[in-house]
Amino acid sequence: MLKIRCDLVQKILVTSIRDSIHKNGFKNAIIGVSGGLDSAVVLALCRKALGARHTFALLLPYRVSSPASLDHGKMVCAKFKVPYEVIDISPAVDAYFDRFPAENRLQIGNKCARERMSVLYDFSVRKKALVVGTSNKSEILVGYSTQFGDAAAAFLPIGDLYKTQVFELARHLDIPEAIVAKMPSADLWPGQTDEGEIGITYKDLDIILHLMIDRRWDEGEIVERGYPLPLIRRINKMIVNSQFKRTMPPVVKLHARTVGIDFRYLRDWNK
Repeated sequence: MLKIRCDLVQKILVTSIRDSIHKNGFKNAIIGVSGGLDSAVVLALCRKALGARHTFALLLPYRVSSPASLDHGKMVCAKFKVPYEVIDISPAVDAYFDRFPAENRLQIGNKCARERMSVLYDFSVRKKALVVGTSNKSEILVGYSTQFGDAAAAFLPIGDLYKTQVFELARHLDIPEAIVAKMPSADLWPGQTDEGEIGITYKDLDIILHLMIDRRWDEGEIVERGYPLPLIRRINKMIVNSQFKRTMPPVVKLHARTVGIDFRYLRDWNK
């Protein structure tokens, strides 16, 4: 159901990355590499689109990050010969929470995500590079991201690929098996996994999302495929509750033409 033609998808994404970088007046791309699957795939695609000279990676561990994540990040950068910098965000994050203690670990995770994006955008100026995001369609639809954190980027090359499709593309791109085979994790705290936090496997989640969003099936039709109604409704609620993450902040209309309401153009309008 969700099989893709990897050669065609790669060609489309590589062309899109090159066009997006150049249309915005840049030559370089910068990616936050976590050691996970999504950032590895985006790194490989940027390398193919722009070459190693014009692709740069930042590895931004926090003190509770898995050492394996950092190793895997270095591994994928070495494989594709992409230059990188390692910056420990622990001093910046801990300095804040030393004064304003965190109430829960999710708060720390969100702060880390925003700190990483803050560093990425600072380096984008230093490197004269556009920040390329790594979110996939599954994450975007259920809101599994931090607003103005990992959800922030100039564009999202794999944002219309479900996680299971990213796995397929990763093997086509020859991403190291250690990265492809491990359990997906945002590395927010020790032992944390995406599927454990979302509460469903990506395989099932992606099928339900595909039927619900792409095919516009109703609850009854999806139930007939063998999925329980409470699960379907919980996923639908996640989509609804995270809609604010997929839209720009609303503007209150006062004039004849209002940004986001009457004044709406493509990002490369008039370029």
